[in-house]
Amino acid sequence: MSGSPTLPWLKPGDPFPPVEQAWGPSDPIPGLLAAGGALDPTTLLQAYRNGIFPWFSHEQPILWWSPDPRMVLRPHHFHLSHSLRKALRSALRRGRLQIRIDSAFAAVIDGCARTPRPGQDGTWIVPSMVKAYLALHRDGFAHSVETWWDGQLAGGLYLVAIGRAVFGESMFSRRPDASKMALAALVAACRAWGVPLIDCQQNTPHLASLGAALEPRADFLRDVRAATAAPPPRWRWDCLYWNHLWPEAPLPLPCAHHPPSPP
Repeated sequence: MSGSPTLPWLKPGDPFPPVEQAWGPSDPIPGLLAAGGALDPTTLLQAYRNGIFPWFSHEQPILWWSPDPRMVLRPHHFHLSHSLRKALRSALRRGRLQIRIDSAFAAVIDGCARTPRPGQDGTWIVPSMVKAYLALHRDGFAHSVETWWDGQLAGGLYLVAIGRAVFGESMFSRRPDASKMALAALVAACRAWGVPLIDCQQNTPHLASLGAALEPRADFLRDVRAATAAPPPRWRWDCLYWNHLWPEAPLPLPCAHHPPSPP
């Protein structure tokens, strides 16, 4: 019998179907797994541990996704362009750039919500998503990496972290390269902490240019399960992490001007 596959509809508290049931390349919307359910912290953590994430727009139900293959950035595969490297080292030497973690999570997610993804007219970070990730942040599972320029928030990103698995969500910029600088800082911290992967969710040319690549979902899930079972790092920034980006030419950083992020 031909026709579109049936999409499972979840009630709050229902378990997710196996990710192998997500729609495939020949289905109407590849990667779509289920609809409905809830965005409470317990459900979200269950989703991320199983390679599932929510993504939906205004006036849509909650939609859950698990694409195969999956776009993943391995921290040691990060491509630091010559121009960004030069901009980072110059800003650090001049004391204009400061990276903070979790000092302005609400402001970062608000900035991301006001910045549509490339090719989209509106935002997918609807009020219910903002509320959900603020709750995850209060529980210690969502974090922001922030770029501060001359003492002002210039850009950043937010993410979900379980154990040593990192799941990137969104980023924004108020000045050139601010979001790229936040991502570079995240990669430097992940290298320092032994974080093996950063889930990028969506396959885009921009992410590919930074070193992300498609991986079979089965391989991604194997590594996610191992990483989520590992003890979490302490989510605080140390300016010495920068030297994990350029170990061949360490930068003598003025750490007194870049204090650790608040606890």
